Amino acid sequence: MEEQPTKPVKDGLIAQSYIPTDQIATVLYLADRLEKPLLAEGPAGVGKTELAKAWAAATGRELIRLQCYEGLDETKALYEWEYAKQMLYTQLLRDKLNNLLSDADSLRSAADRLAAEEEVFFSQRFLLQRPLLKAILNPKPTLLLIDEIDRADAEFEAFLLEVLSDFQITVPELGTLKAAHRPIVILTSNNTRELSEALKRRCMYLFIGYPSLEEELRIVEMKVPALGAKLARQAVEFVQRLRNLDLKKSPSISETLDWARALVLLNAKQLDQDVLDQTMTVLLKHESDLQRTQRAIQTGRNRNDEGRRKG
Repeated sequence: MEEQPTKPVKDGLIAQSYIPTDQIATVLYLADRLEKPLLAEGPAGVGKTELAKAWAAATGRELIRLQCYEGLDETKALYEWEYAKQMLYTQLLRDKLNNLLSDADSLRSAADRLAAEEEVFFSQRFLLQRPLLKAILNPKPTLLLIDEIDRADAEFEAFLLEVLSDFQITVPELGTLKAAHRPIVILTSNNTRELSEALKRRCMYLFIGYPSLEEELRIVEMKVPALGAKLARQAVEFVQRLRNLDLKKSPSISETLDWARALVLLNAKQLDQDVLDQTMTVLLKHESDLQRTQRAIQTGRNRNDEGRRKG
């Protein structure tokens, strides 16, 4: 039987302790083969960033991360000149500069001589590479993670389109710098704002939602084996029920794993009321969600009591 082309992708991710769905493996495989950026959207904490880390490790690529935020601009993402270092060199080379300019017969002549030496002070020696430029110039195979692109302004998103189209950057003082190795690019978004159609058109799209019970149980068993099979299933079933409540912030996979580790640290043997009361804040981070969950638990308990009385 012929091997599925996505099997090496799945095997590579699993070897990095990341359990992919068939859809994740397929879209990642296609993005890699078609040399297109991958845009992964979904709620916070479902493993989008972990996917990038795992794929970088699985393919032996260096991971370079650009964390996006409101107000991020080209300077912080691309490059800056190290003016302090340039000033230091200028001071140290003062005698050489004096010699160079000493016999100039006019101010214009001195300026022309100084301009002829500009490349000394505007070279890559003084270029402070930010993540985008670092990924383009990296001599080693690279995976560029542009994390939470939805937090950046629309103007930065438009600038990013140019970079992702050509993988080259023009620095006025140096000319056009092209990628030595075209990096794999993974963008993540938590859907805090709608991204442009232009960006989506250039990317392979992947939505990562909350996992099914069995998928999440497999993740917990792999990441927190000390929890024990019975308690792991109870914990995951409880988290899955929480996600059906109308909460301000549903627990993510990362919070499920944090909770599982907390249960191990507390030597919990079962999910009784005391354990839930002591650890619920590992899963839920809003008071309204805590109150809603406590009411739901109490309602469930009352129904069970009534059922036993009728039975």
